[in-house]
Amino acid sequence: MFETAFALGLTQFARSLSFPERLSQRPVRNAALEPWRLRNTGMDALYYDVKALTADETFYISDSLASEGLIMIVPPTGAGMLTLCDSVEEFRLRGGREVRAMAVAGIGGSAIGAAAFARNVADAIDAPVAAVVSGYGLGDIVNEAIGGAFLFGWLGHIRSNLEVIDDVVGRPKLGAYGKRSEDTDTSRRTGLDADTVSTLLADPTLSFTLIAGHSRGNRVIADALYALKTSDPGRIETLANTARIVTFGGRIKMPEAFTEVIDVVGELDWFGELNSRPKIATDIRVPFCGHSTNTDVPTALKVTKIISDILRGEAPAPEAPAEASIAATETVAAPVEDTVAQPVTVETEPVEPEALPVLAVEAPLPAVIDVETPEPDEPLPEPSASPEAADPTVEPVATAAPPEKDTDLPKKAGKAATPIMVPLPRGKAKRPRAKR
Repeated sequence: MFETAFALGLTQFARSLSFPERLSQRPVRNAALEPWRLRNTGMDALYYDVKALTADETFYISDSLASEGLIMIVPPTGAGMLTLCDSVEEFRLRGGREVRAMAVAGIGGSAIGAAAFARNVADAIDAPVAAVVSGYGLGDIVNEAIGGAFLFGWLGHIRSNLEVIDDVVGRPKLGAYGKRSEDTDTSRRTGLDADTVSTLLADPTLSFTLIAGHSRGNRVIADALYALKTSDPGRIETLANTARIVTFGGRIKMPEAFTEVIDVVGELDWFGELNSRPKIATDIRVPFCGHSTNTDVPTALKVTKIISDILRGEAPAPEAPAEASIAATETVAAPVEDTVAQPVTVETEPVEPEALPVLAVEAPLPAVIDVETPEPDEPLPEPSASPEAADPTVEPVATAAPPEKDTDLPKKAGKAATPIMVPLPRGKAKRPRAKR
């Protein structure tokens, strides 16, 4: 926990150095929000792996700690420093066309939490990841007061409607804010973070094959996809055929076109279950894990390992088909044993079962010799099969049955191993299209 505390302390110290400048621009708004933003930063340090960021990165993003709609390009560990982008156009110019993954964090909505979550995803795919900051404004204070932040899975739409407070008071115009001002639709139901995600996904020059979210970030992704479904249905179909969505800490309803959705929930994550749709089944339930992704916490979700296992097809979800294959092989083996056992029981029934082993040991019996005297040539080639010769009609049934079952055995064994989760772009795991 020392590394986590160091990253948090450095971020808050650097934040205090830039506070006078921010206070001179919007004194009322920044003075009212600063205590809440520092609190959210501490929460994100507990729920996200902030120690994965370097000291230079935490100092760099401290000035834009709660800027909603801010876009960051986060490379893997050791591959350089992250990049801040104020708009979608700047994202394209700074190398956004080469980014193939997107990550949206939740909880406090700070930039340090979003960058830490994106760093875990980048380490899993060994490639840069685009991170969108959810931020924290005046509308979030009201939303938190009425319980919308705690029940984001059910009351997430309230936060989107309350963002008009920040628009009236004034806030930094980041992300897709320029597109919002040009939009004449007055019935907007999404926030600036969801609009930024939707704008990035709608851009035909950008290509995302992996979208990862955690906690409230899952709701932001869902709002962005539903907004894109309304504005550009063709683009939604393209994304559904090429992109995979992985959610952590909550099962949120996505558009029906997306079947490549994998929901990961910890076994001890009561907060994620509280904000999840009960009709959506959990794809991967991690034992002894909660809502946090900070690896310093004993019950943390290891995002890097889970995503790596999913993309390699080694996640624990394929256990169900393996059991089905074992059951299938048992059902195939059962009739084979029955067919072999049947001729034995039939042969022993007409002859006394207790007398047979005695006759085999004590060979000299006059009754058996008198029966075989009229046919001296037949018993000679089959002395050991004397009990089988008693019923000649049973022999063709017993000899014909094993080859038929033997030919079926390799066919059943070939269908046993069928992986559900395969590497991108598409797998065979289909999410049920449950209604809201």
